Amino acid sequence: MSIAVCPGSFDPITNGHLDIIRRAAGLFDQVVVLAAVNPNKHYAFSIEERCEMIRLCVSDLENVEVEIARGLLVDDVRRLGACAIVKGLRAVSDFEYEFQQALVNKKLYPEADTVFLTTSPENMFLSSSIVKQVAAFEGDIADFVPKPALEAIQSRLK
Repeated sequence: MSIAVCPGSFDPITNGHLDIIRRAAGLFDQVVVLAAVNPNKHYAFSIEERCEMIRLCVSDLENVEVEIARGLLVDDVRRLGACAIVKGLRAVSDFEYEFQQALVNKKLYPEADTVFLTTSPENMFLSSSIVKQVAAFEGDIADFVPKPALEAIQSRLK
């Protein structure tokens, strides 16, 4: 059984995130979405709220689970018996950072590979930061985030 991990902060989840998760679900037997907490970041949503939004958005995917990251990504990858870490790339600038992270993860846990999936063209400009900024000014984010999470995101970010 092939298990992959899709890590991220998902603050909030976007259509770009969901696209990568869905595509990973088609490539691997099981996908675990790991919502992370970075002590250097300030979040609009609690880790529990982020996990619940992700769960609502992936409820139709039988082979996808959602968990809270517990520390180092590779420790969760090892605990889960995952063979892959799936990351989405929007642009070359994403690649530089993600490539460095992939090398560190490979050094710390050689049994797992990082798999990069390029973002679908319609989501290339999307980021959680952009969603938060547009929503803060009461702009329409309906095309940016999954429908199951839209209301929660709009009400929090207005």
